[in-house]
Formats: sequence, structure tokens, C-alpha cells
Amino acid sequence: MLSIKDQIAAVKGALSAPRIGTYEVAAGTNGDEDPSALNLYLWNAQISGAFLAPLHICEVVIRNAVADALEPKYGAKWAWTPAFEQSLPSPSVGYSPRQDLFNARRNAHTVGKVIPELKFAFWQRMFTSRHDVRLWDTYLLQVMPGLDASKPVSQLRRGIYDDLEEIRALRNRIAHHEPILTRNLADDFTRITRLIAYRSQVTADWMTSHHEKQVQEMLQNKP
Repeated sequence: MLSIKDQIAAVKGALSAPRIGTYEVAAGTNGDEDPSALNLYLWNAQISGAFLAPLHICEVVIRNAVADALEPKYGAKWAWTPAFEQSLPSPSVGYSPRQDLFNARRNAHTVGKVIPELKFAFWQRMFTSRHDVRLWDTYLLQVMPGLDASKPVSQLRRGIYDDLEEIRALRNRIAHHEPILTRNLADDFTRITRLIAYRSQVTADWMTSHHEKQVQEMLQNKP
């Protein structure tokens, strides 16, 4: 039977010393028989897993909300409409929403097949000011009826963009198996819930009824 020291050394070797080193610093590990770093690593993996379903639901809800605004503006085949193509930025350096659209529709024959192929960044970039006049001034409150209609559309749209920026960062760290332990994860869960509720309060309530307790308990039991 392995000693604690040997077990820690084996796991550290398998996962890599630099990776575990991040958790050793965070946990204040004291000596080669202290399992605190591995405990924190495991907790990080588990809390990351607890966020997967809420993130999934949020992303699908947001992209469907955008699609529901695009259809009355650009038509049922909006993904192939020249007017929509031209509305998208196409920078020569960095992420290009227009190129993302071209890539997503290359082997697709329906809008329903294009939607899941578009990157998260595409949906976030739809909430920039360039789309206010052509899209959000008319359709934002229609596709997200949970928003506060007393506030300017530009303010509401910017709030969605900012929430999506935080969620995108969380999503990417989880996808790449990186630490999320320094984030305010309670705030992240609130953002996810809020965005879903803008679209459908019933859906937000359904999500939280299945996932909020697990997330809260894990946050309370952080090593």
C-alpha cells in the first residue's frame, strides 16, 4: 500500500509538477506529505463539473434568443443572407464573426445545423453596439422579455455582453481544465441564472432547482 507521500508524488508526476504547483501555492502546501494541493485540485475539477450543465443551458438559451431576433430581421435563412453577412465584422487579425459564419455554414444545409457550429464568441459579439439599430432596438425585449423594459436597450444589451464576457472566461477555463478557484463562482452562477431568466424565468427556475444546491454546497466545502 502506498504511503501518502508516494501517492502525492505519483499523482503530481502524472498531472505535472507545474500544474500541481499552482494548487500548492493556493493551498499553502506544507511538505511532501501534505495532500492539500491534491484536495484542492480535485475540488476544482468537481466544481468545474458542477458548472457544466448550467453553462450548457445558458449558452443554448442565448444563442436561440439571438436566432429568434435574426429570423424576423434577415429571414428564415439568415445564415445565408448577404445583409446579415455584411452586418458582421471581419477583422484581418483576431476572431472574425463573419469568417466564423462562413465556416459554420460550410457543410450545413439548415439554420438549425449552423447555430451549434458557431463559437460562443459569435453569440457574445452579437451584443455589441453595431447591432443596436438594426436588431436590438426592435427585438431585444421580444426575445428576452425578462429584461427591465424601463432601461435603455443599449444599457441592457451592454449588460448582457458584459455577463457573457465573464461566462466565456469561466467556460474557457473549465474547457481547458484550468483553475477557477480564484473566481467569484457564486457571482458566476448568478450571472448564468440571470441570463437564462432574461429569456425565460421558468427555465432559470428549472435550472437552479437541479443545480444551485450542488454548487452552493461545493462552494461551502472548498478545501
